Amino acid sequence: MKNQGFLCKEAAEIVGVTYRQIDYWARTDLVKPSLATARGSGTRRMYSYRDLLELRIIKKLLDAGIRLEKVRMAFEYLRKNSDQDIASANLVISDDSVVLCEGDQLFDAVRQGQGVINVLPLVGVKDDVDASIVAFGKNKLAVTKVPQKRAS
Repeated sequence: MKNQGFLCKEAAEIVGVTYRQIDYWARTDLVKPSLATARGSGTRRMYSYRDLLELRIIKKLLDAGIRLEKVRMAFEYLRKNSDQDIASANLVISDDSVVLCEGDQLFDAVRQGQGVINVLPLVGVKDDVDASIVAFGKNKLAVTKVPQKRAS
């Protein structure tokens, strides 16, 4: 499963976002597909398993009320400054701030804002994506199975 590639439409369905969202995130470099990028008409983006994890994290952050510009800032920070897998991180989220928790240290990923703090553990993201991939695969098989006609 982790070595498999996913087309944009498949990735959107697995992650639980629209095709337009995932397309916009790719075009604006929030999450670039790591296996294949679209290069003109007729080419398709191909996302890796890790890309799916990042996409699901973005969805979770947006669902938690973090604005897309803050999500973008947090991801830029995480990619540049964190040694750990993004999907195993814990993020502490306040109104306008995203803080990465590594061990007993906190690192401000957005560098502004104060307010109510919510903790968004990302540990379950892998399990969520794995379950969605399995469900997607079952649905895909059910759709692609065509009953064969009997010879007369």
